Amino acid sequence: MIDTAGRQDQLAASLAEVRERIARACSRAGRPAEDVTLVAVTKTYPASDVVLLAGLGVTDVGENRDQEAAAKAAEARAAGATPRWHFIGRLQRNKARSVAGYADVVESVDSLRLVSALEHACDERPGKLEVLVQVSIDGDPARGGAAGDDLWRISDAVAASPSLRLGGLMAVAPQDWDPDRAFEQLAVLHRRLLAAHPAATTVSAGMSGDLEAAVRHGATHVRIGTSLLGMRNPLR
Repeated sequence: MIDTAGRQDQLAASLAEVRERIARACSRAGRPAEDVTLVAVTKTYPASDVVLLAGLGVTDVGENRDQEAAAKAAEARAAGATPRWHFIGRLQRNKARSVAGYADVVESVDSLRLVSALEHACDERPGKLEVLVQVSIDGDPARGGAAGDDLWRISDAVAASPSLRLGGLMAVAPQDWDPDRAFEQLAVLHRRLLAAHPAATTVSAGMSGDLEAAVRHGATHVRIGTSLLGMRNPLR
């Protein structure tokens, strides 16, 4: 039997700590705390946690596996929780229609073929699907993300789409990079994107271990899992 009250207390305490970290990081950067949105990364955790987090005021939730996310979004919705769902994992084109059915934002678009797949997947969707173009900080294709001229070609294609909306950029700092170096590079790219697409104001960057560096360099969204929900169980 799930100890709902106990889990709610755990989440409330962790949420307060994470929000305080964000507020301190914003203060040091000379930014209002309201500038930064917390995306709770709930992968491997049950829909009941999403419901509890929504009750605690969390508005945005991130998932990275479609099979898990689709079922979880439906279960949470049935329980009355309707956060904004962010798909943050690498997306296979054959999963585009499923993801477009529940996600409000897809943060991991890194190819023109994926842009096309999402366009076709949105033909029955009311309203546009928000898209963030994933940046490859180090240019390693194994990590996902777009680099060089591909980044701008993909951004332009999303912006021109009748069914997609270009929200901005997303990136993960490579493990062997200093986070400040990684997010400073992302900030430079974002300024270039804004020159061409002024409405693409979102920068999704920073996780439990490096959110301060991300906020320092202009992140508008931070994706927090472990610091909020605890250590994950191994994926099966």
